[in-house]
Amino acid sequence: MTTPYSTTTAPARPAAARFLLLGDSHAGPVGRAAAAARVPFAGGPIGSGRDFTAGFYDPRGDDVVFRDPETETRYRAALDELGAPGLDRVTVPLVCTFGFSAHFVATTENWRIYRTRGGAFPPGFLDSPVFDALVRAAVRDALAFYAHARRLGLRVLAVMGPQRVPGMSDREVFMAAQECVRRAVAELGVEVVDLRARTTDASGLQRPELCEKDDIIHGNLAFGRIILAELLDRGL
Repeated sequence: MTTPYSTTTAPARPAAARFLLLGDSHAGPVGRAAAAARVPFAGGPIGSGRDFTAGFYDPRGDDVVFRDPETETRYRAALDELGAPGLDRVTVPLVCTFGFSAHFVATTENWRIYRTRGGAFPPGFLDSPVFDALVRAAVRDALAFYAHARRLGLRVLAVMGPQRVPGMSDREVFMAAQECVRRAVAELGVEVVDLRARTTDASGLQRPELCEKDDIIHGNLAFGRIILAELLDRGL
């Protein structure tokens, strides 16, 4: 006797990704939170923070090519998840952490020359146009990447990093530099995901329960969940 229908069930198709995640290791907690919550996305960390400040990609038509081969491979894999041959063919929002590894910009030795003999910065230096220009120059290609993505019509959300300042970095510069980056990114029409009011204590630093254990830089899964909740609240 012939069965009029198949008795086997076709495998379910994967849910369509709700966003493309590109970034440094600070993108990791976001990706882990999304995976744990079964929120479909493409991408993840594709390099380290120092890789995404200046000189890290070249334009190729409306697409980009990352200069580091491993980063480029991860980028292409993320696009493949979306079935997109290039950035210009992406149809979901882009969530990105490029340029927000402020601890690299704030490396203490890089700023010693700007301090007085007494060890302090001149009054107003960290709020000055000179400081702003120096920071923007340090992350110039991150800003150029955001500008390029916006010109393509992508909705772009930039996620600020955890408020953790390692020993190699100057805390004053860290706090001031990330403000410069935040303003510069916002000027490009990028939505900045700034959750400092929810994730820091009275000192202005990351709350301990949101810090990765045995780590001096990163946020943990709980931190990623707060970011993910904000992304979902914004409609992603």
